[in-house]
Amino acid sequence: MKFAFVFPGQGSQSIGMMNGYVDLPIIQETFQEASDILKQDFWSMVNSGPVEDLNLTVNTQPLMLIAGIAVYRAWISLGGAKPALLAGHSLGEYTALVAAEVLSFADALTLVRFRAQAMQHAVPEGIGGMAAVLGLDDEIIRTVCHDITQQCNGESLEPANFNSPGQVVIAGHKNAILQGMEMAKSRGAKRAVMLPMSIPSHCSLMKPAAESMQQQLEGIALQSPKIAILHNADVKSHSDALSIKKILVQQLVSPVRWVDTIHAFAVAGMTHVIECGPGKVLIGLNKRIDQSLQQLSLIDSETIKQAVSLR
Repeated sequence: MKFAFVFPGQGSQSIGMMNGYVDLPIIQETFQEASDILKQDFWSMVNSGPVEDLNLTVNTQPLMLIAGIAVYRAWISLGGAKPALLAGHSLGEYTALVAAEVLSFADALTLVRFRAQAMQHAVPEGIGGMAAVLGLDDEIIRTVCHDITQQCNGESLEPANFNSPGQVVIAGHKNAILQGMEMAKSRGAKRAVMLPMSIPSHCSLMKPAAESMQQQLEGIALQSPKIAILHNADVKSHSDALSIKKILVQQLVSPVRWVDTIHAFAVAGMTHVIECGPGKVLIGLNKRIDQSLQQLSLIDSETIKQAVSLR
């Protein structure tokens, strides 16, 4: 068994998502550590909500980092081996950086809180957005985005997430998205759906956030990864601090190349991909990308114990 770990990002959060792990003390200990660092009660939020708080970007990003690291620590504490490769979907890349010992947990928490605030401030509410386009070839979507950007006087539309074959998320100005959805449907898309997100992630509208992150990263110490990470923006692993900082800045304005990432795992000889964190969002995508890879999800303490016993 040669396995990679993947860490989920925004969109996997839900009230009660940690209920399946309550018999593992390290889970609540990790939440307490994070709450002490950020001076906010994340354990109460994840258990009681309200859902509006849970879904605020400035809360969701640290919350998903905490959840991913809590589950990873539980895996290690139960005797799980270190993975051969890591990746994280968007925000999940920061969870991977902590697991690879590139970033300390404390630095990662303050960094993702800053990242969320920078993303929120980059584009005023109501100006941008994101939409999922289903059942259309990637190249056609690229062409649609290009054509709409040419037509929409000063507004932009770009692919933001290549999530799985036939599922691509587009991002940009709201008017450009609405026109892009209609054009995508006219060119064969099965569906095009606006996502409940006001932040147009992973596109050029995030340039102000990328510039802020670049400055913020200058004051943070990064170590060489103990486990190789495939980064969203270029699907490569980087070993020096300068390159990692550069690729984290680039991530904000570049599409998440998830399809390429899962294919790269297969090429690297992985046999299993394990989703480390609550939910099964990534497993659903991964199964549609490469059926030769075994997919597991650590959604509760029982699944962690079962996965640890695999050899």
